[in-house]
Amino acid sequence: MSDARPQYDPNEPAAVECYRRALRALVEADVEFLVGGAYALARYAGVVRDTKDLDLFLRARDRDRALAALAAAGFQTAITYTHWLAKAVCGEYFIDLIYNSGNGSGPVDEGWFRHAVPGHVVGEPVRLCPAEECLWSKAFIMERHRYDGADIHHILRAHGHRLDWPRLLHRFGDHWRVLYTHLILFGFAYPADRDRVPSWVMRELAERVQLENDQPTPTDRVCRGTLLAAMGYLPAIEEWGYRDARVAPDGRMTPQQVTEWTVGVRSGR
Repeated sequence: MSDARPQYDPNEPAAVECYRRALRALVEADVEFLVGGAYALARYAGVVRDTKDLDLFLRARDRDRALAALAAAGFQTAITYTHWLAKAVCGEYFIDLIYNSGNGSGPVDEGWFRHAVPGHVVGEPVRLCPAEECLWSKAFIMERHRYDGADIHHILRAHGHRLDWPRLLHRFGDHWRVLYTHLILFGFAYPADRDRVPSWVMRELAERVQLENDQPTPTDRVCRGTLLAAMGYLPAIEEWGYRDARVAPDGRMTPQQVTEWTVGVRSGR
């Protein structure tokens, strides 16, 4: 399979220089990272986008070393959200350092690196995020101002027959309904390509729905909608007495992190 095509304007050498300098700084500092975002989408879905940022995925334990290496290379750095995102800035270009999902449910762990694939970005050899993790991380992005469902459908259309479906199901775990939703919509968006999803996957998920429907309705008032949209389900938490699934014991975020994330989404940060 060919490498991802460039996502920068070839007439903007500043972008090439910025990204190359960042990648080399991290390699020289022995910080492990994976490239995701537009580059991974081009690799797995054939969708090419111009972008002014570079999404790098790394383990949370490596965040501070990565920021130090980028600062030494001349970038302005900051921790944007303690639970998932830091940034490095070079003029008008950004490097996003991502070590979790915004909802706190998708930390970057060893599996990301174990299943990464080789590629090239701005002429530099890199490893790309696995297709399964790309799909998993995008599946929960359902804000009013951003919905990544089309990206998921494009990945399924172009790469579904190559996915490690047992591993993907394992990634979703108890949140398998989110995956099932995207698979049903994929069959609507691309009916001629629905065989990209193995029939056993659709049968298993349909059986899970039926098994749940045969059980008594849960009485536990938890809202998992906040895992999909930080703003869209706030009334359930703030007004209607539901427990926020992002916060322990249901999730991995602290109340302070939820507040930081909510303020940031509201402000467009």
